[in-house]
Amino acid sequence: MTDTSHTHESHGYITDKDKYLARLRRIEGQTRGIHRMVDEEKYCIDILTQISALTSALESVALGLLDDHLKHCVVGAAVRGGAEADEKIKEASEAIARLVRS
Repeated sequence: MTDTSHTHESHGYITDKDKYLARLRRIEGQTRGIHRMVDEEKYCIDILTQISALTSALESVALGLLDDHLKHCVVGAAVRGGAEADEKIKEASEAIARLVRS
């Protein structure tokens, strides 16, 4: 994973940080639940159903973070203009491409 953090500014998700952390804790719980289901040899379809729910939860977090990034980081960079704006747009486009491929 690449660390492209920028310490000179806050990130768009900061205002919703607690919400994201709560969602991620629930996702961790879902993951442990799936692990337990496999360990207990539960029915395949039931496990697949839980994996689908986990995938949806992760996608929801990803889309929320992307939305925050576009509204905060990309818009801010666009207002300032220059190379930073081009870089933020490129980062966002690449992130969207990764989400679409997954």
